[in-house]
Amino acid sequence: MAASPALLSLTPAVSRHPHLLFSPCPSPRHLRLAPPAAASASPGGGPGGGGGGVFLSPRALSQLDELAAFRYEHSFPHGSLTVRALTPDDDAMAEALVRLLASSFSETVRWAPAQRYAQLLTFVIRRYLHERRGLAPHAAVLVGFYRPADAAATEEDGDGEGEGEAEGGDEGEMACTAEVSFDAVGAPGAPPTPTPPLEFPYICNMTVKTSLRRRGIGKQLLKACEDLVIKMDAKRRIYLHCRIIDQVPFNMYRKAGYNIVQTDSILVWLSLQKRKHLMSKELPQASVGSEITTKDFDDNIMTS
Repeated sequence: MAASPALLSLTPAVSRHPHLLFSPCPSPRHLRLAPPAAASASPGGGPGGGGGGVFLSPRALSQLDELAAFRYEHSFPHGSLTVRALTPDDDAMAEALVRLLASSFSETVRWAPAQRYAQLLTFVIRRYLHERRGLAPHAAVLVGFYRPADAAATEEDGDGEGEGEAEGGDEGEMACTAEVSFDAVGAPGAPPTPTPPLEFPYICNMTVKTSLRRRGIGKQLLKACEDLVIKMDAKRRIYLHCRIIDQVPFNMYRKAGYNIVQTDSILVWLSLQKRKHLMSKELPQASVGSEITTKDFDDNIMTS
């Protein structure tokens, strides 16, 4: 997931994980929406006075509130997971997320300048996340935090100040991330092939921290994405990509109810990419959240 990617078009050929599918951010297809307070902060309406903001529609305001309030929680025998949306104020959290994604991309690179490659990835991902965070409520970056079952005892012993705590604070250790776009405005500017319909929800850039894999966290992250799509009142057909060689994630998606819509032509190898399936699932119409979207999973079968 072994080719050198273009500077602003990172493909899953550099990683063995299923959904690290960064693409160039599109040129703006709509006005960046800003709260009225931000619009009046300067004569031009923005930090540099270079253009006024516009009022958000009632529906957009409701969706922003839904994003801010979103929480998906799941308890395992070995610990607990909480998933929420990254907010514009989460600058420190965003930096930790950049490191997580850069690590996932570069961990299988065996050639000498791997460290330099990781530095390049960090720069590109930081820029990408900055752009994507500005697309709310049309898209959201989800971040999951894991707390082991013995975390309370560890904290009582005064040992709760490790690296994971530094990244997630009281929420726990940053464990996973995924990105969800809800409509054509939030869709990636150059989605991977086979190209999904842009007006439908799309999940990408899913990854779980290396030390926390094989614990069922990836399954719960997928459920959190589905739960958020329902809460955001988006269209109920949801899409994602899975590389043909990624059999474990593929089995997870099939078990979750995703079916193959289309598969890359073998000619995609000419662009130094791995062939991928475009997969889709129709989410339930009843707004019962994760109770319905989780029923087909078995946490005893551990995947990423």
